Amino acid sequence: MTRNDDLELVVEESNLDAFHEECGVFGVYGHPEAANLVYLGLYALQHRGQESAGIVSSNRKSLIAHRGMGLVADIFDSSIINRLEGTSAIGHNRYSTQGSTTIKNCQPLVVEYARGGIALAHNGNLVNFAELRRQLENRGSIFQSSSDSEVIIHLIAASQAPTVAERVVEALAQIKGAYSLVVLTENEMIAVRDPFGFRPLVLGKLNDAVIVASETCALDLVRAEYIREIEPGEVIVASEAGIRSFKPFVPTSPRRCIFEYVYFARPDSLLFGRNVYQVRKQQGKALARECPADADIVVPVPDSGNAAALGYAEESGLPFEMALVRSHYVGRTFIEPRQSIRHFGVKLKFNPVSELLRDRRVVLIEDSLVRGTTLRKVIPMLRQAGAREVHMRIAAPPTTHSCFYGIDTPTREELLASTHSIDEIRRFITADSLGYLSWKGLYSFLDAERNGARGFCDACFTGEYPIDIPRERVAHQLRLFDASERANADEARR
Repeated sequence: MTRNDDLELVVEESNLDAFHEECGVFGVYGHPEAANLVYLGLYALQHRGQESAGIVSSNRKSLIAHRGMGLVADIFDSSIINRLEGTSAIGHNRYSTQGSTTIKNCQPLVVEYARGGIALAHNGNLVNFAELRRQLENRGSIFQSSSDSEVIIHLIAASQAPTVAERVVEALAQIKGAYSLVVLTENEMIAVRDPFGFRPLVLGKLNDAVIVASETCALDLVRAEYIREIEPGEVIVASEAGIRSFKPFVPTSPRRCIFEYVYFARPDSLLFGRNVYQVRKQQGKALARECPADADIVVPVPDSGNAAALGYAEESGLPFEMALVRSHYVGRTFIEPRQSIRHFGVKLKFNPVSELLRDRRVVLIEDSLVRGTTLRKVIPMLRQAGAREVHMRIAAPPTTHSCFYGIDTPTREELLASTHSIDEIRRFITADSLGYLSWKGLYSFLDAERNGARGFCDACFTGEYPIDIPRERVAHQLRLFDASERANADEARR
């Protein structure tokens, strides 16, 4: 924390106590308003990253780029969009999983090399990033950013394959990890998804234009037709010759990220063949069957807990109430009054409705529990507003392991469930009871006979990683919560 006269600038703790969004990508080939469509697509994908955004367009002679820090609406205006001329464009929303939060790490990354210009937008995380970067630097490569995505650019540029698509494939064959990415040159757009399919990527069509996006909600906004999910290990090439698809990588069993259903994706998206809202509601129903509570009302921690809470309420027969209201206009930092307000950061984001809570026994539903610091403050707020009991229910299993496939997570030691029992966690968050969804309940949306859980990655719950994690990556997993820890220490001292 830093003081400035009578005011205090603090990092919003409720943003730190969560698995953070990854990134969002959007691409358009063959439309006269390509950049404008990408802008709208990024707007729909804003939930996947709020640190920075960028758009690169092609007018068939050169690549034109604009990138900036902050939200999409703050970075682009009509004059900038008009400058991004051409009939093809790609865009990116970023939340860093590898590399610092600076303008040099904003995407799409753009370079000029011997064979022309190339731009790349990447959602994911490269497990062997450090090893590949060392090899490239030993060969003389000079890096301009700390983003793992730049490794892909260097590998593409170093390839001697005859076509851009072949150079992209040759580069990605050297990579281990998660990637859903879009590549743009002066004359074509290429979309690729890693063989495990960790991160989502979908294909759409708008008249004769080809659209690719992280989620279908972005297609909906631009009124594009959803064609299908781009398959794990698939390469899509859009050019003047049309659109073609091929699968150059060794086939493997898909491992789609189950946390996309739990938290990341927008509830109106069709993801991995299912509507996200309906999956979360089904998980909430399973939670009610597994962890019933003697209570009066069901209340979600908005917004990610809404669908699961509705499912819990329907299954349990308890009334659903929006008794905790969230402000949607809170940034990652804010100025606190000199006269300190207890739990100011959480209170700025959430406010209880006393009239709905007074003398009620509450079932509080949250999508997941990471460090518990937010719930430790929310639950006393509910009691102060009149709640007689607060029974905490988590619509996911205990989060015990870090993610290395494109999600910003803390180290394993910082995950509360990795080192504490359920009763210890209950006492820490001050709940009257605590229940988690089981692993079986997590997959309650699947047909039992199909054993479809094998098609998902749930390493954050089980510790079973589909790709081996180098020891150096475990040691250097980003410590995202240092600011929160300092804030807690300062509060304790006060």
